[in-house]
Amino acid sequence: MILNLRKFKTGDQALLVQYLNDADVAQYLSTKIPFPYTQEDASWWIETGSQAGAIYAIEKDGLFIGCISAIAGQFEYSKSAEVGYWLAKDYWGQGIVTHALMLLLKEVKVKTDIVRLHAVVFEGNAASSKVLLKSGFVHEALLEKAIFKDGCFFNANLYGKIIKP
Repeated sequence: MILNLRKFKTGDQALLVQYLNDADVAQYLSTKIPFPYTQEDASWWIETGSQAGAIYAIEKDGLFIGCISAIAGQFEYSKSAEVGYWLAKDYWGQGIVTHALMLLLKEVKVKTDIVRLHAVVFEGNAASSKVLLKSGFVHEALLEKAIFKDGCFFNANLYGKIIKP
């Protein structure tokens, strides 16, 4: 398996729409990502949204299959970044996100002044929690009713990792 991270490109548009209209993929994603997901949403993401920082398409054997990012905070949080990721359902359970996260960690450590990474995971998203723990993140807190999505409250697990002394 050859896995790499790259910038998004116009040719990713159709697969973006296909993947992000899968309810299982969208279940634990931020409401910043529209559902249903349209061609217009994909165009905006490729041209504008994905240009804002360390945001990458995950590519396996030359095929776009997901997204991973580390978005830097602002002001007093400028040395911290929030990690996020999603993967097309056909590729779940293969260790791909764990591998992609290791590639992202190297990139962020070498090319930025970020010191701390964190991720917020819906309670119940065991696969995502497992990826973070395998990647050296530490469970820091359970935030009760921190997420409100589709008319319901969800608890959130907060994970963190220091990447530079």
